[in-house]
Amino acid sequence: MKPARRLVALAAVVLLATAGCAGSESGSSGPIVVGSVNALSGAATFPEASQAAKAVFDAANASGGVNGRQIQYKALDDKGDPAAAAAAAREVVGRDEAVALVGSSSLIECEINNKYYEQQKILSMQGIGVDPACFSSPNIAPVNVGPYHDMTLTLLYGSETLKLNDICALLEIAGNTLPSYQAAIDEWSAITGKKLRYLDATVPYGGSDYTSYIVKARNAGCKAITVNPVEPDSIGQLKAAAAQGWNDVTWLLLTSVYSENYAKAITNAGAGVYVPAEFYPFTDTTSPQNKDWRELMTKNNIPLTSFSQGGYLAAKYFLDVIRGIQGDITRESVTKALREMKPITDPMVGTPYVFGPGQTHHDNTAGWPIKLTSGTNKWELAADDWLRIPKK
Repeated sequence: MKPARRLVALAAVVLLATAGCAGSESGSSGPIVVGSVNALSGAATFPEASQAAKAVFDAANASGGVNGRQIQYKALDDKGDPAAAAAAAREVVGRDEAVALVGSSSLIECEINNKYYEQQKILSMQGIGVDPACFSSPNIAPVNVGPYHDMTLTLLYGSETLKLNDICALLEIAGNTLPSYQAAIDEWSAITGKKLRYLDATVPYGGSDYTSYIVKARNAGCKAITVNPVEPDSIGQLKAAAAQGWNDVTWLLLTSVYSENYAKAITNAGAGVYVPAEFYPFTDTTSPQNKDWRELMTKNNIPLTSFSQGGYLAAKYFLDVIRGIQGDITRESVTKALREMKPITDPMVGTPYVFGPGQTHHDNTAGWPIKLTSGTNKWELAADDWLRIPKK
C-alpha cells in the first residue's frame, strides 16, 4: 500500500474508532452529553452564556449529577463563520451524540443550523437568541427576549411611559434581520396607533463616523431615537450627537448595550438612554431575584452580564426538565420531555419559559426598564415592575 493510501486508511480507522467510542459512552450509565454552539472568537463574541451553563452543570455534577449520571458539556466555537457553525453542530450532534443543545449564543448559529436540528430531531435551548431563525424554528427556543421584542418594548416605554413624540429609528441591518425589525415596529404601531417620524435602515455596523446619520435624524425633527446597536456603534452615535450639540434627544436602545463598560464610556447621554433589560437587571446588586445566579457566577469568575444570565437560565431550565424523566435520558426522551414540559416561572424573567410543541418560539415578552443619565456612569432602575408587550 502506498504511503498516501495508508494515511487515508489510518485516518478512516481512527475516525470509525472515535465514532464508536462516542456512541458507546452515550448509554444509560455513561455521561449525558449536552452541547452548544457559540461565538467564542471572531468579531463579536458571547462567551459568558456557555460559561454560565457549564457552571450550572458543574454544580449539578458535584451534587451527584442527574439520576447518577454526570453532565458532559461541550461548548464549541463557531468563530462567527457559517462553515464553522455548521461543522460545530455536526460535531456535537452527529459525532458526540448530544441529547440536546443548551446555552448556545451566536449571531449566526440558528440561521445556519435550524434545518439540521430538525433533521436530527434534537432541540436547542439557546442562552441568547439573536438572528430571526432563533425565534421562528420548531426545534429552537431561546430563553431571552431577543432583539425584536426588545425593540417593541423600548418603543412602548418611550411612547407610553415617557410620553415621547416624534420617535425615529436608526437600524443597523445584518443579513435578513430587516423584516423582523420592521415587524417589531409594526407591532408597536398596532398597539399604540402611532407611527415613526423617520426611519433609516442604512446605518452600518462598525461605522467610523455616524455624523451624517445623526444630522439627517435631527433635521427630520426626531425627539427620540430607537437604535439596535452594538456597544461601540452606540458610543459613536451618542458622541456624534453631542458633537452636534444635540443634547435633548432621548435614546431608546436594546439590551445589547446594557453593560457596565458601556455605562463607564458614556458621559453625555443626552436626555437619557433607556433599555428594557431582558432579565432582571444585574446591576441591581442587592436584588434577591439574581442572588443564586450572582453567587454562582462570582464563584466561577464569570462576568456578570445579560449573556451569563441567559446561559444560567437555559441550563437551570434544562436540569428541571430532565430530572423529571422516567427511564433513560436520551435525545428522544429529552425531546419528548421538552415538548411536553409545563411552563417554568423564575424571578429573573417576567415571562414563564416553556419549549412546547410550537412551530415558533418567541414567547418571552417582558423587559425591565432601566436608564442611564448624563454624568452618572451607572444604570438605574426606571420601573418597579416588568414592562410587558400586551397580548393580542
